[in-house]
Amino acid sequence: MSEIQKQGLTSMNIAEEQLRKLKELFPEAFTEGLNVDWDKLRLTLGQSIDVGKERYGMNWPGKADCFKTIQQPSIATLMPARNESVDFDTTENLFIEGDNLEVLKLLQKSYLGKIKFMYFDPPYNTGNEFIYPDNYSESLETYLEYTGQIDSSGKKFGTNTDTDGRFHSKWLNMMYPRLFLAKNLLADDGLIFISIDVNEVCNLRAICNEIFGEENFRNQIIIRRGAKSVQAQFSTWDKLGLGFEYVLMYSKKSDYRFPKMLRKLEESKTGSWNNHWRGTDRPTMRYEIFGIKPEEGQWRWGKDRSLTAIENYKKMLCDLGRNENNITQEEIDNWYIAQNDEDLDLLRLSNTGKPEHYIAPSDTMLLNDIWFDMPPHSSSTLKSLFGKKLFDNPKPLDLIKRVLEFGSPDTFVLDIFSGSGTTAQSVLELNREDFGNRKFICVQIPEPTTEKSEAFKSGYKTIADISKERIRRVALNIKNELEAERVKKSNQLKFENSEEDNIILDLGFKVFKLSKSNFKIWNSTLEKEPEVIQAKLFEHIQHISPEAEQEAILYELLLKSGFVLTTPIEKLTLAGLTVFSIAEGQLLICLEKELTHDCIKAMAEMQPTRVICLDEGFKGENADALKTNAVQIMKSKGVVNFRTV
Repeated sequence: MSEIQKQGLTSMNIAEEQLRKLKELFPEAFTEGLNVDWDKLRLTLGQSIDVGKERYGMNWPGKADCFKTIQQPSIATLMPARNESVDFDTTENLFIEGDNLEVLKLLQKSYLGKIKFMYFDPPYNTGNEFIYPDNYSESLETYLEYTGQIDSSGKKFGTNTDTDGRFHSKWLNMMYPRLFLAKNLLADDGLIFISIDVNEVCNLRAICNEIFGEENFRNQIIIRRGAKSVQAQFSTWDKLGLGFEYVLMYSKKSDYRFPKMLRKLEESKTGSWNNHWRGTDRPTMRYEIFGIKPEEGQWRWGKDRSLTAIENYKKMLCDLGRNENNITQEEIDNWYIAQNDEDLDLLRLSNTGKPEHYIAPSDTMLLNDIWFDMPPHSSSTLKSLFGKKLFDNPKPLDLIKRVLEFGSPDTFVLDIFSGSGTTAQSVLELNREDFGNRKFICVQIPEPTTEKSEAFKSGYKTIADISKERIRRVALNIKNELEAERVKKSNQLKFENSEEDNIILDLGFKVFKLSKSNFKIWNSTLEKEPEVIQAKLFEHIQHISPEAEQEAILYELLLKSGFVLTTPIEKLTLAGLTVFSIAEGQLLICLEKELTHDCIKAMAEMQPTRVICLDEGFKGENADALKTNAVQIMKSKGVVNFRTV
């Protein structure tokens, strides 16, 4: 009988993937399979191998275990939750409820190198807001217990206080694997922004330098925070009040260049004049203007540009009927604005005999690394949506929107610490403002709200519940605004349809929840006792969970086959059986429990790249023969990737 490949049911094996990449670069350093010949690798790399005992780097208790955690594939899945979603079948936005470590593992196959933009707002490690497994290698089991999906066995999610002897280590052990896995998802032209405060900024920067590369560090942005002045309450204190926090910025590649970024000024600046000479030394930029040729330094512009700017200034004087002695700055500014030409240059000789160029009036300035124009918090935004305060210290919308402007208006935005959903709201509103096509992937652990909180009393049992409802309300507000605008335009006498009127914004989101697999997946770490193994093998005869719904199985196979969760799915009927067509026929999935020769032939005729069927679909006395025929039928149509599960 011809063998049919088994469909993998775990997340991507990170260690194997890294070895494959290494083998592509240095095939000569490998023996059979993925076994590294270290001596050959050293010879290949030459002097680049550091064999010294003392190395620059960062270490902490548990770092070695971080790599074990990274390399341990996930056997979980993401269950669709239609009843909590908006426009499930059409939207490309995702809200995933679950532990972000497991979620990141599950996204590796589907989103590897596809995310161009990430914004993370992790716990600042100030105390009880830190809620993650104490044992990160058992995050899935802990999460399933935490959410009531399995019986309790002592594992728990816990807080991290400064009295804990491993205070910083616990935080680093939580962050390192998540950032490592996030980097795998980041596109080559991708950016990541991470908010943090003074408690862990040094540690965060150190591990980011290690994971993303120090050469890819772009900036450490300073923003204001809502200051809580402890000093006002006591006559003595141990530290000054904290009035700011940071946003670390890294790119995937060191050659990344930002677009020109501006910020609005509170008051517009009038035009001004600046010295045309500068201290940098380029001999080619030393030439004569106004009878002056510098012996050192240089002019700011090339000769042709400078000469044109001089003529432009003369033209302005002629247009206004003025000379250099009786013209005002206001007249110059008004003339310049009237030209409506941002590339127009003006150059003159000052009263002191120095060439100077014109700086146009502006209501903006170039963005730097100090963002004190940002509001310190965004509680009012949530209050306007819900009518009450449901969440402490949400991130400011203006901050996230500015950060998003560094990226493309047509990109995935990943936030694995979604909190109250500020990133999702920012994406929706920014798309509304510039008619962009950004898509969000927000991940939030269903952390319970306290029974005394306003959120709990209002029916929101978890922070994830708050976040989902926030997205729904923001989407509804935008829909209402757009409809009001359309009605207003249609009532105008001279109504003309514009391109913007035809743009359909994606205001929905698919909800998925981290859960145990729909399949009983063999675990190689089982006891070695023959009786135990035999019992487990018996359990795996019927390896599909009896509670598993067809859609849940479908999305698990979709995810573990490397397709994104928003891939179009079409339901077909072939030879009387249901077959799902994924990505316009690239993958066919048949979950029928009694396959037929005609159905297999019909699937093969469509010539998909891959086909997946249930193993139990091959039934009866002729099951082996049907499998053999199925393999041959598929091969005859060029389908070599035929798998069962």
